[in-house]
Amino acid sequence: MRDANANVFFVGLMGAGKTTVGRAVARRLERPFFDSDHEIEARTGARIPVIFELEGEAGFREREAHVIDDLSAREGIVLATGGGAVLRPENRAALKERGFVVYLRANPHDLWLRTRRDKNRPLLQTEDPKGRLEALYEQRDPLYREVADFVIETGRPSVNGLVNMVLMQLDMAGVARTPASE
Repeated sequence: MRDANANVFFVGLMGAGKTTVGRAVARRLERPFFDSDHEIEARTGARIPVIFELEGEAGFREREAHVIDDLSAREGIVLATGGGAVLRPENRAALKERGFVVYLRANPHDLWLRTRRDKNRPLLQTEDPKGRLEALYEQRDPLYREVADFVIETGRPSVNGLVNMVLMQLDMAGVARTPASE
């Protein structure tokens, strides 16, 4: 049994619903919500595509590691991580040790349908964004599974259905109690 106020961290590829589901879960748990990408933008005063352009992916990942270390050290939060946060071993360790990790898994085709018009995703600004998502999935899926306490498939359910599945899993794990279940 874990601490009933343990942090809840969301991992998964871009477009999986980490921010949308995470924000709704935080609201239901009456906890503060953070999105690591939004936090990076707020701290730097620059959009992620600009950071990628000026510092490259390596510079962005360095900033991301600092933000994840800072946010994951807090107590009683819900955090949506960037899709590539699991690439660094120190991020995986911080997430695994400091909270309960939910992997929102979606297949690359569904992710492509959700993200194909989004210009704020630097890794997808290629000739073949669907192929890029497939490659990212192959690389990252094992890392998401490595840190995840449980996996939720995001294919068919509505956002509300996903939120309820996450809350049920958290409740069963003794990680979080919704105000209604207390």
